[in-house]
Parts: sequence; structure tokens; C-alpha cells
Amino acid sequence: MKLTILFGGASFEHEISIVSAITLKEKLSEFDLSFVFCDQDHSFYLIEDSKMKAVTFSKGEHKKMPKLAISNGAFTQKGMFNSKEHGGVFLNLIHGADGEDGSIAALLDFFSIKYIGPRIDASVFSYDKRYTKWLCDARGIKRVKHEELSVKEHDNIDMPYPIIIKPSCLGSSIGVSIVKEESELDYALDTAFEYDSSVIVEPFLEGVKEYNLAGFMADDKIHFSIVEEPHKGEMLDFEKKYMDFSRSEQALKADISSELETKLKQNFEKVYKNLFEGSLIRCDFFVVNGEVYLNEINPIPGSMANYLFEDFHTSLELLSNSLPHEKRAKVDYEYIHNISKAKGK
Repeated sequence: MKLTILFGGASFEHEISIVSAITLKEKLSEFDLSFVFCDQDHSFYLIEDSKMKAVTFSKGEHKKMPKLAISNGAFTQKGMFNSKEHGGVFLNLIHGADGEDGSIAALLDFFSIKYIGPRIDASVFSYDKRYTKWLCDARGIKRVKHEELSVKEHDNIDMPYPIIIKPSCLGSSIGVSIVKEESELDYALDTAFEYDSSVIVEPFLEGVKEYNLAGFMADDKIHFSIVEEPHKGEMLDFEKKYMDFSRSEQALKADISSELETKLKQNFEKVYKNLFEGSLIRCDFFVVNGEVYLNEINPIPGSMANYLFEDFHTSLELLSNSLPHEKRAKVDYEYIHNISKAKGK
């Protein structure tokens, strides 16, 4: 299978995207892979397979490689006498802003490029945690209660301590803090507001169990991964999540009842259907006293959550063959022709 991995982007998760791309290079070695890098200036480069190393980007060596333009159906490498197109199926592996906020989705849709990844509407409801809460309410999915603060509202928290402070539009646990008493609040808010102008405040839940489940739609049904119970301390922090982005070994299946597994899958289906078609997502759930709550949606999970699938290669092939087709309006200028005829022109 031929697949082009699109990675990088201008976001706080830029380096994480690079780690994910390098991991998938090794994981998908049987595929015919190409790599397109989006730098922080939104320029696109075709990266040589042998140069898919972290130092290539940290040292700026990617700038010596072919620069790409985008055209209808493909990225284009322009030469002195001709141009070479790089088309086929793309995998959007840009984490955070650009990749998950709908920017890349809009670009690829505009130029009719086939891609695996969340579409614009799916990006809106998964990138911003506030909108994810709204999605839960609309679809009958239980979620943790929350409060919202803007950068001008530091003292309007009614929730009792301990609480969790997190930026509204950021993943990988960046900017997230557990606040156990009021004296820790200002520092936690300052940290979160470094990354976003809006933050989410949630209660810190004791005795919570966390489970991760990934999946995608193909052949009119959802194909699920195994359910994983991530190992964590008080909180799954950035360091632990960063390691997730380089995971490639099969994860262990959680030791849970068939009843709980069914509940998790039912909630995943409520999240996914009629919104996330064309993408492989991971949902992180909390279970408290037997009740399932959605914690967050990962529309482009680290390393595409390859470690949760028993046959990741086949999963990507299935998904790439089941991508949604965008309908475009047919323009025939009949209206203008009729007006011209009526005016005798």
C-alpha cells in the first residue's frame, strides 16, 4: 500500500508529531511510504526516507530537501522543466494546532486530496475540550462536570479542591496541573494560560479507572482496538504521554468484564458515528462506580494508537479504502446563461 505521512505543523506539539512519524516509519515498513513535513512557517518539504531522524528537523536539514506546493489532488514538486506530483492517500499525523483544529483538513478538502484524519466538523468538536463537552451533552454521553475560565477570570472557580486545570485546546497533558489547595491556583492558571486563552476546570476524581479504546469506520461498521488500561501515577503527565507517541509494541488488553467492554464500545460509537468517518481516533474514558464517562477524544492519537491494534497494517488498509467522498456542486452557469438570454445578450 502507498501512503504519504504528513507531519510537523506549527503547534506546541510539533516535536511530538515528528516522534509519531518516525515511529510509524518503523511500524509500517512493509508499506510504500513517503513523508511530507510541514515546518513552523507552513512550508512543505518532501523528506528522504533515510533522513527520517529527529536531528534532521532539529538542525534544519529538511530545508535542503525538495519544497512542495499543493495543487488539485496532490502535492507538487516543481522542477526546472517539469513537475512531479505526489498524490494517493495521505495520513494526517500533525498533532495539535494545524492538524487537529481543522486547518489541514480544510486545506486537503479544498484541493481534493484523499486523507486519513478528522474532517473539519470532527476537528472542531475534538480539538476544543469545551466543545467536546457540548458534543457529549448532545449525544447522551456522560462526561465529567467542568467550569470554563477565560484569561481575565482567575478567581471565578466554585468547584471544591482538589481540581484539575487544563488548557481548552491542547493535548499531551501540556499545561495541565492538579491543584490541591488555593495557594497553588495562580501558578496552575498562569501555566495553562501560557498555552491558551481559555482553560477547563474539572474535579480531581479519586478512585477513577481509566481505559483507552481506539477505532475507525470501514465497510459500514466500526472496527475496534483492544481496550487498554494505561499505567499511571496520580496523573498521566506529559512525560508518560510523550513516551506513548513512540510506542509500537502491542499493548496488553485490560482485564475487564465483557459488560464494561460493551459499555465502552457503545460510548465510542456514540462519539464516532456521523462525525469522525475517515479517521482513526482514540477515546479516553473514566469509569467511576461502574459508570462510563468520556474524558477526551484524540482525533489524531500518538503514533495513530498502533499499539492498540492486533493488525495495524490491515486496519490502515481497510480505512484507506473506506474514506468518505466529498460532494462538490456542479457549476454549469445555467443561471447566468438564462439571464443573458432573457436580456438578449
